[in-house]
Amino acid sequence: MSTNYAILEAPSTLGLATDGVERLPDRLLQLGFADRINARHAGRLAVPPKHPTPDPGTKTLNAEAIARWSPKLADAVETLLDAGEFPVVLGGDCTILLGSMLALRRRGRYGLLFVDGNADFFQPEAEPNGEGASMDLAFATGHGPTLLTNIEGRRPLVRLEDVVALAYRDHKDQEEFGSQPLPQEIKSLDLPAVRQMGIEAATREAVDHLKRPEIEGFFIHVDADCLDDAIMPAVDFRVPGGLSWDELRMVVRTAIASGKAVGIEFTIYNPRLDEDGSAGRGLADVLAAALGTAAP
Repeated sequence: MSTNYAILEAPSTLGLATDGVERLPDRLLQLGFADRINARHAGRLAVPPKHPTPDPGTKTLNAEAIARWSPKLADAVETLLDAGEFPVVLGGDCTILLGSMLALRRRGRYGLLFVDGNADFFQPEAEPNGEGASMDLAFATGHGPTLLTNIEGRRPLVRLEDVVALAYRDHKDQEEFGSQPLPQEIKSLDLPAVRQMGIEAATREAVDHLKRPEIEGFFIHVDADCLDDAIMPAVDFRVPGGLSWDELRMVVRTAIASGKAVGIEFTIYNPRLDEDGSAGRGLADVLAAALGTAAP
């Protein structure tokens, strides 16, 4: 039995001071991504306007807009789940995670495979620009201002012990700005751990953790900056190193093949920064190869 993919465009940049990542869906669709994974196009969400200064109460950019918009994204994701489809959400910045996980939190207990170059666990006091895209995993697990951690009274959107953070490498940045470390309850497989174990063993360990019987399924978050900076320079915050195309394909393919994944989102690729277009082409190729034409 296979599940059809449905592409939902969620081009929010509410979690960033900059723009550009809202063009991610356009670029992937121009490259034939929908056809290559045999996906239905399920629409594009309108995003509220941005404000240039952080909200004084939460010290976070566009906090109220994110809190209002995330339930709309959740509604759209739930519509696809109700139809028996597999949501493929094209961001946008990483704060779209709140809408995706809210959709699943409404339905029960779900896990999260968080594949990102950054741990995204900053607190507003330490994030130099007040960007929610550096805090999304903290917010989703209930750490941070109530406005963004207790949407619909459903804090946390995902339990700490139901999260695997895979391949992040922003340790120096966390140290420099004083980000809180990832809580011990999160299964943390940072890039050094992935390199030590090998990508196959690390991915297997991550997926096995999320296949525990008490979890009904899991969602996959993929930030383009998980990829090696040499092949994916088209991101706003660059850090040397990262995964290869083949490694990312293996991670996503293995997660999908588990039969427990229920949706996926892609974030942060910025076509404005993709001078020769190669990063976008590579991303479309690797994601299409990883997803195939239907989810099991």
